[in-house]
Amino acid sequence: MSDGPAAVTPVPPPPEPEGGGSVSGLQAFYDRAGGLLVPVAAAFLAFLIGGIVVLVTEKSLTAPFEAYKAIFEGTGVTWFIPGVGDTAEEARDLQQTLLITTPLILTALAVAFAFRCGMFNIGGQGQYWVGLLTGIWFGTHFDGAPMALHITLTVVAALLAGALWGGIAGALKATTGAHEVISTIMLNWIAIWVGKWLLEAPDGYLQGTDPSLPRSNDVLDSAKLSEVWNWGGLQPLHAGIFIALFAVLVYHLLLNRTTLGYEVRAVGFNPDAAAYGGISVKKNYFLALAISGGFAGLAGAIDLLGWKYRLTSTEFDANLLGFVGIAVALLGRNKAVGILFAAFLFGALDVGTSPRQLDPEVFNPELATNLATMIQALIIAFVGAEFLILYLWRARKRVGWAGPRRVEPELKP
Repeated sequence: MSDGPAAVTPVPPPPEPEGGGSVSGLQAFYDRAGGLLVPVAAAFLAFLIGGIVVLVTEKSLTAPFEAYKAIFEGTGVTWFIPGVGDTAEEARDLQQTLLITTPLILTALAVAFAFRCGMFNIGGQGQYWVGLLTGIWFGTHFDGAPMALHITLTVVAALLAGALWGGIAGALKATTGAHEVISTIMLNWIAIWVGKWLLEAPDGYLQGTDPSLPRSNDVLDSAKLSEVWNWGGLQPLHAGIFIALFAVLVYHLLLNRTTLGYEVRAVGFNPDAAAYGGISVKKNYFLALAISGGFAGLAGAIDLLGWKYRLTSTEFDANLLGFVGIAVALLGRNKAVGILFAAFLFGALDVGTSPRQLDPEVFNPELATNLATMIQALIIAFVGAEFLILYLWRARKRVGWAGPRRVEPELKP
C-alpha cells in the first residue's frame, strides 16, 4: 500500500505557434521588423486604392500608372538619380518638397512626444500659430540687432510661446483631469481667432502699415533665415531644415537618453505603475505637452523666418500643417527616423499632386489635391487598423478561433 498519492509530472503548456500566436508575439514581430511592416503596408494599400480611384475617374487602364509617374516626377526625387534628374526643374521641385517637409517634421514631433506620454496632442495647429504670431512680433522689432542674435531671439521666443500654449493643456490635465483632446482643440480655435483679430481688427496689434490689408508687416532682414539652396523661380530652401533635423536628434536623445524621457515613456506605458515607482505623473503630463508645443511653435517660427516673412488672415483657413503632422507621426510610429521618412513622403505627395505638376491629359489637376488628401486619410486608416488587428487577435480565443483546446489528462491518486 502506498503512503500517499503518486507523484505527478506536470504537463508542460503547448508551445506558441511559429510566427507569434499571441498579441505579445505579434507585437514582438513588429518590433523586430523595426516598425516597418504596418507603415509600408498602409502606404501600399493607400496608393493602391488611390490608383483604383484614378482608374474609375479617368476610365483608362494606364491612367493610374501615368498619374503616379507624373506625381513621382513632380516631387523632384528624380534629382537624386544620376543622368535622369539633373535639370533645374527637378531641383526646384525637390526644394519645394523639402520646404514642406521641414515644418511637417516639427509638427509630427509635437504629436509624437505627447503620444509617448500616453496623450494625443491635437493642438499642434494652434501651437504652430502661436509660435508664428510670436515670431512676427519679434521678427518685426529690434531693428539693427545682429542677424545671429535676432534670429536666435525670435526662434527661442516662438518656441517658448508654443511650449506655453501646449503647457496650458498639460496643466489642465494634471490639475483637473481635463482630457487633452478637448482642451487642445479648444486652444486651437482660440489661437486662430485671436490671430485673426490681431491682423484684421482696426487696432490689431500685428496689423501691417496698410490697414486695408489684413496682414502683418514683413519681418526684418536681420531675422530671415539664410538660403541654403536656390535654383530660382520658387521659394528657396532655407536653413530651417537643419533646425528641424537637429530637433529630431533632440527628440530621440531626450526620450531615450535622459531621465525625463524615461519618466515620460514610463507614464505613457502605465501611469499607475509609474506613480507607484515614484514618478510624478502630473509633472510629466505638463512637461510632455509643453515640450510638444515647443516643437510646433518652432515650426511656426521656421516657416515665418524661412520663406513666408509675413502672415495674412486667409492663411488661417488654408494652412493645416499641424493636423497633417498627426498623420506623419502615426505613419512614422512616433520614431525619430520614421517621422523623417513619413514627413518626406507627405511633403512629396503634396508637391507632386499640385496642379502645376500634372498634365490635364494625364490626370485632372483639379482632382489632384483631393487625391493627395484621400491617400493621406487612407494611410491613417490603415495604420490605425493595426490596433483593430491586435484586438481581433486577442478576441479570437473568446469566439473559438484559436483551434481545439488541449485536453489535459485526468489525474488519479
